[in-house]
Amino acid sequence: MLSPLFKPVDFADCPGWQDDHHLPAFEAFRRSAKHVLEKPYKSGSLGISFDALAPVFADSRETLVKTDQEARRFFERWFLPVLVEDTGADGGFVTGFYEPEVVASPVRTERFTVPFLRRPLDLVDVDDGNRPHGLDPYFAFARQTAKGLSEYFDRPAIESGALAGQGLEIAFVESPVDAFFIHVQGAARLNMTDGRLRRITYAAKTGHRFTGIGRILLESGEVPPEKMSMQAIRAWLATHPEKAQALMWNNRSYIFFREAEVEEKSFGPIAAAKVPLTAGRSVAVDRLLHTFGTPFYIHAPDLKAFGGNRFARLMIAQDTGSAIVGSARGDLFAGSGDAAGEIAGGIRHRADFYALVPRSLLAQDR
Repeated sequence: MLSPLFKPVDFADCPGWQDDHHLPAFEAFRRSAKHVLEKPYKSGSLGISFDALAPVFADSRETLVKTDQEARRFFERWFLPVLVEDTGADGGFVTGFYEPEVVASPVRTERFTVPFLRRPLDLVDVDDGNRPHGLDPYFAFARQTAKGLSEYFDRPAIESGALAGQGLEIAFVESPVDAFFIHVQGAARLNMTDGRLRRITYAAKTGHRFTGIGRILLESGEVPPEKMSMQAIRAWLATHPEKAQALMWNNRSYIFFREAEVEEKSFGPIAAAKVPLTAGRSVAVDRLLHTFGTPFYIHAPDLKAFGGNRFARLMIAQDTGSAIVGSARGDLFAGSGDAAGEIAGGIRHRADFYALVPRSLLAQDR
């Protein structure tokens, strides 16, 4: 049954629907459709089930679509829009993320000292079947010890050497701040000093709750709300080097990485939905509520960072994140490199979310 947070509307009620370029969204949708042949997506709790999406995925794999108009007709044939209500105080809201690009060394040197680490052998997945008494239910990972499972080392402990000597290092960068923001983004392109291009992406994490250091700067009055952005946070860290580590250590969550192929430079990293992200068309959502592969039409009239007078385009749910919580909450993938970082860092906008629901589900719900 569909959630009461979904309010049926018509495509004509989605501002700018007719003017969007639907072909890139269709191509992103089809990448998810091909992946689910290997492993289906888990269904979100708001009622858009994978079973309902499966025939749409199947048709997209077989249908020849070459134009925006053909793509729009495909989505209109299979889906109907619903306005997604959000129970949070802020209503619908979008931020941005990107894939940083940084110079890195395959070995530790005098200049390159900050490592990216692989998943440790003693880090295990935790669920209701093996969760020890007293471990925070939020934790999806824990440390395997001789006495059983316990909370894993956090960021301060790991950066102080808790995992040193295990040979977990993938590569090294120069700046702790660059490394921190790559942890926040969950992926990066590494321009290696030996001339290679490498990519790292999320493998696991310690399990601790994510703490946004931007919110700390806001609450302490260090950065005013109207100036808050990723660039503002970086500027504060650069001008307060003596306080930078302490601030970053407030975020106890620590990410472990794995190496990934750079199959196509125009695409982003392979994210939680196991497909390469598409700049301006992939969105991270709350995966407990929504099902990967679901199309969302997002209207943010004050967002102009992607070009144009307003942001109004069809996106595909293909990633998630610890800070992405809520039914109308999204993180827009802006692409790779510094230019994408400039776009992503300035996105903090109210938005309306229109989920495209398979017509079969709406027929059942009536």
